[in-house]
Amino acid sequence: MADPSFDVVSKVDRQEVDNAVNQAAKELGTRFDFRGTNAQVSWSGEEAITIQADTEDRCKAAIDVMKDKLVKRGVSLKAFDVGEPALSGKVYRVTGKLVQGIATDKAKQIAKAIRDDAPRGVQAQIQGDQLRVSGKKKDDLQAVIALLKSKDFDIPLQFTNYR
Repeated sequence: MADPSFDVVSKVDRQEVDNAVNQAAKELGTRFDFRGTNAQVSWSGEEAITIQADTEDRCKAAIDVMKDKLVKRGVSLKAFDVGEPALSGKVYRVTGKLVQGIATDKAKQIAKAIRDDAPRGVQAQIQGDQLRVSGKKKDDLQAVIALLKSKDFDIPLQFTNYR
């Protein structure tokens, strides 16, 4: 029988983000302080969300509404990378990207943390945009999960395929 293992991934539920975008767009359309500001939230491509408004302040407020909706839908704000609004023509516009997958440098950082602080006999292998962590005992793997939850790697982490 193979050693127990689990995968460390960084993914967001696209349906939850889509629901958050729709809720934010609806709120921007009905709230009194957004009337007449042409504030909009919409998808622009597969992994990008465009937020725009007539003024910089209203654009920043629309970003806050979008972040609030993401939090209420259970999506980590670490997965939503948004910059500062910039003037584009007559409107202020900003594009936020959804961060998915673990970049190679972050994967190396996580693997080093496991190597340094985890119990003996636990290995981490980088497999594309995720990590596979394996060890002799399930208790050691649970200790690794607790270790990774206690550290901040600036990306949301989920633990899947625990067997």
